[in-house]
Amino acid sequence: MKFLFTPSSQFNLANMFTFVNIAAGLLAVYYITQNNFFFAVLLAWIGGAFDIFDGKIARKFNLSNEFGIQLDSFADFLSFVLVPVFLVFQAIYSQAELGTWILLAAIISIYYVIAGLRRLIYFNINTDAGEIENYFSGVPTPLGAILLWLVYLGATYQYINVYAVMVLMTLIGISLNSKIKVKHL
Repeated sequence: MKFLFTPSSQFNLANMFTFVNIAAGLLAVYYITQNNFFFAVLLAWIGGAFDIFDGKIARKFNLSNEFGIQLDSFADFLSFVLVPVFLVFQAIYSQAELGTWILLAAIISIYYVIAGLRRLIYFNINTDAGEIENYFSGVPTPLGAILLWLVYLGATYQYINVYAVMVLMTLIGISLNSKIKVKHL
């Protein structure tokens, strides 16, 4: 079990937590395809918890490495970009009678995915293993996912309509690559 605490191991403890995040994200996608949004959101939140702990474990046990940085970004892309966008698209856009507006909803969804991917790539290019900044420039993808989940809840409980969802999804997508400063927790 020494490999769990070996920084160069691709299966160190921090990366194992990231693998659980990936598994939770994949299962969330499955549940979205089954229109079981409760379990999808639950799994997404479980993935988010493991995302918090993978970084803390990597720093505590000095397990940060380039593989872990790339793996974490892949997990973030799946759990915090694809899952919430797919959730909103399946639960909100595809359930609404949008007519030709569904094309705009699809374009906004694709834009959000590209914005999230761009943010994660930019983060990877400008990050060294084990280094932590005090502030993020732009909204981090996990926070973007939380904001999208709030939008999802607002639409589900009919506080906002589908057109407001489109506007909010666009604004959150823009914020991912903005100059907004967000304190690192």
